[in-house]
Amino acid sequence: MTSLADYRESRELLTHLTLRELRGKYKRSTLGWAWSLLNPLSTMLIFTIVFRVFFRAEAPEGSPSGLSSFALFLLCGLLPWNFLTNSVFGSLGTVIGNASLIRKTYFPRELLVVSQVASWIVSFLLELSLLAVILLIVGNMVLPLVPVVLALVVVLALFATGLSLALSVFNVFFRDVQHFVGIFFQAWFYLSPIVYSVDLVPERHAIFGTDVPLRAIYKWNPMAAFAEAFRDCLYHLRLPSLSTFAYLVTIAVATFLLGLFIFGRFEGRLAEEL
Repeated sequence: MTSLADYRESRELLTHLTLRELRGKYKRSTLGWAWSLLNPLSTMLIFTIVFRVFFRAEAPEGSPSGLSSFALFLLCGLLPWNFLTNSVFGSLGTVIGNASLIRKTYFPRELLVVSQVASWIVSFLLELSLLAVILLIVGNMVLPLVPVVLALVVVLALFATGLSLALSVFNVFFRDVQHFVGIFFQAWFYLSPIVYSVDLVPERHAIFGTDVPLRAIYKWNPMAAFAEAFRDCLYHLRLPSLSTFAYLVTIAVATFLLGLFIFGRFEGRLAEEL
């Protein structure tokens, strides 16, 4: 209850920290916030050239939308992934970067991480807005599914915050964490259906002589479920299944609570360690 009271009394501080992150994100850059749109577009262009032109990758036809565009198929999965990675990597150094503030005064240290994630939510919403406009131009009427997309944004933000809380505090005590996270996320990217469809994952596969239900195991990957849920809404124009949405809410809440618990266990030692 004390922690809840602290959070409630720190709303203005959270707003200030978030605005500070937003102002500093593209400070002194010529294009400013245009980079939040150019970065995913340039990534989409690179992956489209590599996978569509060189590897002859095909995007599945939207069902029931009928849309067939590898670039838009890629973007629907890429934007949620970029939000997660930006939130986590941005948060890894936020506690260390605010060491002087932590040593001088008391406030809920979690707010440093939450403000970092909140600043990336703004960029994520801008990118999704641009994607929605493009989809409307090509004939995908995504407007009725906007509330579901916003709900998915909230659930993904909860998941990203939980990961960020745990990893950011671990990074204070074990500086190798940031390097391990970089390797892990590189592998995680290719183990998630960002540049390919889940349909390409075999239903079953023999591993060390054992027949394994590979696709069923693969779908337990949270980012596989998030990517497919966003694609269902934006690319296919259909609602994600209730089981998928329930799984995402469960894994997001569990990750958030675990991250909050881990951060709380180490929070008292932060000033001393920093």
